[in-house]
Parts: sequence; C-alpha cells; structure tokens
Amino acid sequence: MKKQNTFIVGAAVTAAVIAAFWLLLVAPGLTGNEINMTRGVTSQSGLAYDLHMIILWVCVVIGVIVFSAMFIAIALHRKSRGHEAAQFTHSTKAEVAWTIIPVLILIVMAVPATRALVNMEVAPETEMTVKITGFQWRWKYEYVEDEIEFVSSLHPDSNAARRLDASGSPTDVENYLLEVDKPLVLPAETKIKFLITADDVIHSWWVPALGWKRDAVPGFINEAWTEILERGV
Repeated sequence: MKKQNTFIVGAAVTAAVIAAFWLLLVAPGLTGNEINMTRGVTSQSGLAYDLHMIILWVCVVIGVIVFSAMFIAIALHRKSRGHEAAQFTHSTKAEVAWTIIPVLILIVMAVPATRALVNMEVAPETEMTVKITGFQWRWKYEYVEDEIEFVSSLHPDSNAARRLDASGSPTDVENYLLEVDKPLVLPAETKIKFLITADDVIHSWWVPALGWKRDAVPGFINEAWTEILERGV
C-alpha cells in the first residue's frame, strides 16, 4: 500500500511538471502567442534570453523539489495514517543547509548575469553612430557620420484611428500603433552606437527585438550599442 501511494504521488507530480512545461513552451507555439521571452535579433538580446532560460529552469527544478517533498509528506505522513508530527523548535543542520544552498545558487546565477550586464553596458568600438531625439509625439533620427536626419511619426492610419472622433475602429488598422511613417533603417552585422536624448519631456526608446530600452532625458545623452544579427523588420 505504501509503495502504491508513493507511485501515485510521484505520477501526480510528474504529470503536473509535464503540464506546466507544455503550457509554458509548447502551447504558445500552437496558438501563435508568445508567453515566454523572445530571443530577439541582437547579441545582447540573445544573452538576456539565455540568462532568462537558465534562471527559469533553476526555478523549475527548485519548485519541483520543494513541491514534491511537500506533497509526498502530506500524502504519506498525514495524521489519518497514524503519523504524529515531530516536536522540535529548530534544526541547526537544516538551518545551515537552507542558508548555504540558496547562497550558492545565487552565486551561480550571478556569474552569467554579471557577464551579460557587462556585455550590454560596455560598448566596443562601433562602426556607426545614430543620434535619437524624442519629441511629443515623434522621434528624430540622425545618422551622425553621413549627416542625414529625419523625423519619424506614428503612421497616419494609426494616428487617425486613435482619435475620439475617428470614423473607423483601431481594430480595422493593421499593426495598430506599431508602424511609423518613416522607419529607422539599420545595417545588419554592424556595431552601432546610439546617442539618446529628448527635447521636451522624458521619453523611452525601446525596440523589444534589440533586447534593451533607454530613457530619453532632456539635457542628458544616454548611450547604448547593438549589433543586429538578422535582417528583417
């Protein structure tokens, strides 16, 4: 009977883990929706994705161990089976173990996290510089070396649909609020430096596929860099 109960609990835990894995990683691909973090198209976004997945699976393993121990204890050592809880106030060995083990886990996770952070923040020698200036409600882009600049605004279709007196619905506009009239074009496999500032209020310049975001603050210039590894929009 004891072996049977142990098998049932183990099977239940295994089924729960498989279901969680399916919901997190398989189901989004079937529906076309992304629940998990995307890899992006730059070296920085790849580092962030890899770090995210490492920490995710560390958390999954910890969760499986903790909840398995908890459910097994509940199922096999419950009072209805004649078990009586041990009466003690503390355990030095247990307290030392659950202090040292989490510290070691954090140290192991901190090593790749520090490497990724240094890679993102310390810019190498770049081949191209783009200055970005935020306005209400547009961005100005300057290719510094080529002395070319232009202003990019929200696409007219999205701009018209978002108004209170709009004749159409935002759902009728393809890529609503996601397209602009003059997009920034950047070369692939080129190290690019960004100089980001603002002319009026604080803005935030973010392209999710690049793997980072920078605030545009009036009177300050925030720097960032990237290397796009894949061609596309």
